[in-house]
Amino acid sequence: MSTVEHALHWAQAGHKVALATVVGTWGSSPRPAGSFMAISDTGRVEGSVSGGCVETDVITTAQDIMAGAPATVLSYGVSTDRAWDVGLACGGKLDVLVEAIQTPHCPTGTLPLAVLEKACALQTARQGVVLARTLEGTAHVLLPTPVEEATLPPNTPDGLKHIAHACLTNGKSQNWEDPHGQAWFLQPLTPPPRLLIVGAVHIAQHLAQMARMTGLAPIVIDPRTALATPERFPGFVPGQTLLTDWPDEALESLGVDSMTAIVTLTHDAKLDDPTLEYALGSPAFYIGALGSRTTQASRMKRLRECGFTEEALARIHGPVGLSIGAIGAEEIALSVLAQIIAVRRNAPLARAPGW
Repeated sequence: MSTVEHALHWAQAGHKVALATVVGTWGSSPRPAGSFMAISDTGRVEGSVSGGCVETDVITTAQDIMAGAPATVLSYGVSTDRAWDVGLACGGKLDVLVEAIQTPHCPTGTLPLAVLEKACALQTARQGVVLARTLEGTAHVLLPTPVEEATLPPNTPDGLKHIAHACLTNGKSQNWEDPHGQAWFLQPLTPPPRLLIVGAVHIAQHLAQMARMTGLAPIVIDPRTALATPERFPGFVPGQTLLTDWPDEALESLGVDSMTAIVTLTHDAKLDDPTLEYALGSPAFYIGALGSRTTQASRMKRLRECGFTEEALARIHGPVGLSIGAIGAEEIALSVLAQIIAVRRNAPLARAPGW
């Protein structure tokens, strides 16, 4: 469950909830713009805005806002006394918007519960959306995809759709001043990144658990029911996150989008080839295939014979994983996960040769 989903769950349960959002960063600030922290009146906290530096101060402010104080933007930087008081001495600057969710239990809140409900519903449906807010909490606009066709409330400033489209395209939050001089923060809320693992083998057992720890939502797919079992994959739910369908059928039903990574680990052409054929026709941000260089060469030959171009085949990372000298299932899983992260972040290692 994401930080925003925690906030929504608490608010729907009748608690007062505040949402803190990083709306500005400069220099070596510890968390990127768009990072969330949810605070409830029960004392529960989820997420982070600074990795620990300013959380206590933000929580204190959130308590005041849940009690009726107005939404506010907290500014931290090494040049301010407040920053040294709370421990932000890393050389960066940080702005954090803190506002309460508006519910019958918290009528002074500025973030409408309906806006949060719709945003979470769109994310669950794996549809991107931009949450645009004024920094004093007086306006909240949701722009679902396609942004150009979104219906906006009256008095929404000109240019908002264009900025929102740019945010969804590059996946980055953005500050914007409208023609009337009003400061806005636009935040893309994209579907959570998924890792579809084809092959419920030993490496998959470790890769699936590691993926969860790094924020990827793993789904294991293998028609071999002796391997794809809850006993081998604790915490994975049959029919939801543990599938025994044929891989190409599973990918079709799941709907592969640009927030999806796909890895084949079976060493079995009957399973790997249909997966890769489907993956190459999708917008998946990462495609990887386990196997030796000889196995990879044979695989590429078969895919060429199916009509795939060299440009298309270049999307496949194989042999899969960064070349870190990995030995054993655990280290191989780590090398695969590291490569997925490098590709997602467009890091230099993403272009490094494989094994």
